[in-house]
Amino acid sequence: MAKWGEGDPRWIVEERADATNVNNWHWTERDVSGWSSECLRQLLLAVRVEGAEGVCQLTDVPKLDGEAWINNRKGKLIFLYEWQLRANWLGTSGAGVKFRGTVDVFNLSDENDMDDLDISVSLGKDQPNTPLLDLMKRTGTQEVRRVLGDYVRQLKSEFSQGMILPTAGGPKKPHPDAKKSQIQTTKTQINPAPRCSSGPAPCSSGVRISTCSFSLKETFQTSPDELYRTFINQEFVQVFTRSAALVDGRRGGRFQLLDGNVSGEFTQLVPDQRIEMRWRFRTWPSEHYAIISLELVDQGDETELRMECRGVPVGEEESTREGWTRFYFQAIKQTFGY
Repeated sequence: MAKWGEGDPRWIVEERADATNVNNWHWTERDVSGWSSECLRQLLLAVRVEGAEGVCQLTDVPKLDGEAWINNRKGKLIFLYEWQLRANWLGTSGAGVKFRGTVDVFNLSDENDMDDLDISVSLGKDQPNTPLLDLMKRTGTQEVRRVLGDYVRQLKSEFSQGMILPTAGGPKKPHPDAKKSQIQTTKTQINPAPRCSSGPAPCSSGVRISTCSFSLKETFQTSPDELYRTFINQEFVQVFTRSAALVDGRRGGRFQLLDGNVSGEFTQLVPDQRIEMRWRFRTWPSEHYAIISLELVDQGDETELRMECRGVPVGEEESTREGWTRFYFQAIKQTFGY
């Protein structure tokens, strides 16, 4: 396969707001490697298989080498991707004995069908033989093949829109304002429509901005004290975010995680019951923080988490909601089995 991103510059044009790529004649291309890496990790870490031998689950993805591009030539989309990856798996036998191993995929590529993928499953060094290896080879490889197929389908559906520009005589795109009232819902959402504040809120820099609020609710198969520690303990946070983090789990203690994209301060901590914090994303206006409260409700065999988020800049509510759902709630469940 030819190297992506290389070609005669006369045939490569940038995406432009004035849509000058008339009738999609020129060759446009888009690098979607970053999106692909994140999508592949999320899909792979959700792989879990169970059988008479026990349970196996992928725990991390230490190797993910490759790239993905989308090209548009004369209105035809061409999807180019090539990946080599390795995932670690943890198996637990019916007797509770744990075993570790790896799954390697050598040829995830647009040139190969899913049935042609070369998937290798092995036990870790010095690990004794176990029927769990047969479970991973028999059922685990099928599940890995399935989620990799999901990646390809998501790649094509996610980016089919926007790469092909309107033609000179084609219909116009609807005005962006027409979609402002449409809200994407998630299973964890209590109130699908954000509540906009009655007036703009000032931030420390003196700039007044309009803000919104939203609520989320999620159930975890664990105790309140265990879930409480998951949010305020630095080691726990580093595990479920899979990155370095700084977390001072005391009232007034500060935190920074996800490569510095998220930061804030704990303002109130009621052990095993409630966490309140000032929370911000790096791209928000300087020194502007949302106020987030997490209430932990004991439901016997599970814990219900009720989240209230106030002061999110207007236009950021959807990405903030989805970020909490994906990088906090889903990540915690996938990592710790809650």
